[in-house]
Amino acid sequence: MIWRQAPKSIANPQWTDYPAISGPTCLYDAQPENVLANIAARILNDFRQLPINPGTLEAQPFPHTLKGGPTNFYTTATEQAFNVTILGQAVHLTATPASFTYNFGDTTSLGPTPAAGYAIPEADRLLNKTRTSHIYTETGNYPATITTSFTGTYSVNNGPPLPINGTLELTTPPKTIQVWKTERALVADTCQENPKSWGCPDTEPTLGTEPQ
Repeated sequence: MIWRQAPKSIANPQWTDYPAISGPTCLYDAQPENVLANIAARILNDFRQLPINPGTLEAQPFPHTLKGGPTNFYTTATEQAFNVTILGQAVHLTATPASFTYNFGDTTSLGPTPAAGYAIPEADRLLNKTRTSHIYTETGNYPATITTSFTGTYSVNNGPPLPINGTLELTTPPKTIQVWKTERALVADTCQENPKSWGCPDTEPTLGTEPQ
């Protein structure tokens, strides 16, 4: 390749050799690097190094729930985007929650499932069972977690989005669910009339700190 120069303002210039170039010159090696292929070969590893937020595991009711009643679980994981530089190229990546595995802490789990769950009104929490609800059969403290599987896409220099062949699994820190049992009793007074009456807030400390 020979570089030539001429004044830009002249319609039909007389071209001359560019001073810094002497003889035929090539800008690339004999076998130029295939940057796109090299990015594709490493993109999964780069994807798994991204600071992706796994979201949180939410439970309703929380932190106390009832034995034999539905506890609604859901996640706050969302799609996230990142702009990075790989091999000198501008790369845009997206991470999308694709499936979820709920571990309820009592040796049972749900998933993988595409259901991220959702919050329900407070009045319905002890009655309605959702796709991601769980019923604890024993009292106790249970460390619940959720593992989210993220899929990804990437584009190089504003090119079309391409799928990343592989996933990233992220697990939330454990959230302790305290499962209690209910008790019934007949009382003569309201809590306003007798704050020390059975079941009133002033009597709650006698239940102790462990689930009953």
